[in-house]
Amino acid sequence: MEDLPEPLVAEILKKITRTSDLNSLSLVSKQLYKMEGNQRGAIRVGSGLCTATKALKSLCARFPNLWKVEIDYSGWISRHGKQLNNKGLFVFSSHCSSLTDLTLNFCSYIDDSGLRCLAYCKTLVSLRLKSAPEITSIGLFSVAVGCTSLSALHLIDCEKIHSVEWLEYLGRDGLLEELVVTKCKGIKHHDLLKFGSGWMKLQKFEFQGNGGIYGLCQGDVVYDSSYDAHSKNIYDFWCESLTDLRLAHIKTWPEVGLRAVLGKCKALEKLRLQYVHAMNDNDLIALSRSCSNLKSISLWLNLQRYSSDVRYCETRTSFTDNSLYALALNCRMLQTVDLRFTGCASDWPSEIGFTLKGFLVLIQSCPICVLVLNTANFFDDEGMKALSSSPYLETLELMMCEAVTDVGMRFIAHTPCLSNLTLRLCHEVTDVGVAELGHAHKLETLVIDCCSKISLQAAQDVTKLVHYSRDISDAFMTVGLNDC
Repeated sequence: MEDLPEPLVAEILKKITRTSDLNSLSLVSKQLYKMEGNQRGAIRVGSGLCTATKALKSLCARFPNLWKVEIDYSGWISRHGKQLNNKGLFVFSSHCSSLTDLTLNFCSYIDDSGLRCLAYCKTLVSLRLKSAPEITSIGLFSVAVGCTSLSALHLIDCEKIHSVEWLEYLGRDGLLEELVVTKCKGIKHHDLLKFGSGWMKLQKFEFQGNGGIYGLCQGDVVYDSSYDAHSKNIYDFWCESLTDLRLAHIKTWPEVGLRAVLGKCKALEKLRLQYVHAMNDNDLIALSRSCSNLKSISLWLNLQRYSSDVRYCETRTSFTDNSLYALALNCRMLQTVDLRFTGCASDWPSEIGFTLKGFLVLIQSCPICVLVLNTANFFDDEGMKALSSSPYLETLELMMCEAVTDVGMRFIAHTPCLSNLTLRLCHEVTDVGVAELGHAHKLETLVIDCCSKISLQAAQDVTKLVHYSRDISDAFMTVGLNDC
């Protein structure tokens, strides 16, 4: 290989993606060692990294063109050795002149002093901090002031970050395009409104509070189902560039807070609302009127108490068919729909605000390609029959849909473009229904998780690409419920 022209060797190295293969190849010759080092742009280090200053400088010299560094100490215990500290982070920041993307995961020995080192990284574009217990708002403010190229900031489980001067500063600059704040208990959702004019350029925004699926439930709190948070322009900002929005585990009552964003983002393409309390139809109606480009919507809903009349109170999920009608009317580009309902009993269908009628209006009005239904007690074989005529549906995932039986399988087998089907905890579907899928010869992939009446043999007879499990934990882990 030493006889080959360097440009050709460089192209060969670009085709090798596995780090272990690159490490092995670099040992073949001095030429390959130097070329591979110069070409390596990203590394991921953690336990086992020698934190001595001389060793870190040697590492940076070995890879002089690093632009992406991930330092990950997940699962670390003391016998694994020392963690990287502020001094070590200074070596990276001062010796990696091309550094644009930095991730610090579970770095317990890096505090505000370490972040102040990053303020000298004028090329830093993206910073991700996960489980950084010693970092406070002071260090974050240093980054906001010093890292003048910063456009993406992720804060996950950073418990000591409280005040939001850093956020106000970044908002005045208006350079951030991506902001993710997850499980930072010192930051409340209404604090994010202090971002001000920064909202104009933001393209992706996520905020997740600390509560779990049931963490925000308060049985004595009754929300007003007629309250309209969008009737008055309470907050003077707009989200003209926002295309991806996720709000999770927050309570938008009595403060309006981040629910105000829903009526201000005209370019939105992807929306995820996961266990957000106190919302109602007026929020999704306002969203639908401003977001004609919406392509994906995910609604994870749990039971809440609503009333528009002091004499009557009902326990149900946040939205009703009025929301579905608004989406069907105004969001004609909708392609992905994910509806998940938590805590709703199959023998109390009124606990879900949606009905089959409203759901079918949405499905028949939009080019739905991907549909996920979890504990959708309103959905049955009649719904499967209606879905079978959907011309664009390619992927269908059903979990704990107890009213779907073999009859529904017979209908869905004739869906024109259906190629991927997932059934989880669907105990009314048997081998007979699965056989209907095999007769149609359309499926490319089939996933069966913990469906008690479906055998492995029946699943394997449908298509070559089959995932089959009887372990209930697989069903819940796959859909991400453990992360809620």
